[in-house]
Amino acid sequence: MSKALTLKSSYPPGDFAIWIVIYIELLTFGLFFVGYAFSRRLNIQMFNDSQLFLNKTAGFIDTLILITSSYFIVKAIQSIKNSNKINLHISSAIASKWLLATMIFGGVFLVNKLLEFSDIFAQGFSLSTNTFFMFYLLLTMFHFMHVLLGTIIIFTIRQKTQRLGYTSADYSGMETGAVYWHLVDLLWIVLFTLIYILR
Repeated sequence: MSKALTLKSSYPPGDFAIWIVIYIELLTFGLFFVGYAFSRRLNIQMFNDSQLFLNKTAGFIDTLILITSSYFIVKAIQSIKNSNKINLHISSAIASKWLLATMIFGGVFLVNKLLEFSDIFAQGFSLSTNTFFMFYLLLTMFHFMHVLLGTIIIFTIRQKTQRLGYTSADYSGMETGAVYWHLVDLLWIVLFTLIYILR
């Protein structure tokens, strides 16, 4: 009982290693963001003109998709946290459905992003077009890879959930995946604001 309470009250959530990964990711993206802001300051007009070719609606939809998917994974964790020996099978089935929804939304984000990349390339833009599109493509493609990895991680977590691998006393692995997914969500919100919106 005391062990269960200790695990439930552990903070920060998830494995310690994931927080090291998060600090590294925040530092990496942070350097990209600073580089973007500095370069933009040197040629604001070119950045603003180039930004007009981006599909803000698609970017906004992507934002809604990731925020919603973060909600889904929180619901999956809640299902496991509220489980007990009697209803573990039902709680795991519910959590599995929430995780499936998270994966589907992650997949929709990836497809939407591929369509956006296709449109950008069809317009003749590439990494060498100018500094704006260099940052745009590098940042969004780098983030794309993170969403892809996150979707694979959630798939693995879902597999374990279906095998009743998580309980109310031990769901750290699921929290670890959720923390990573929230990081991906947070990075996109900053990226969307900085590249699609800020003028």
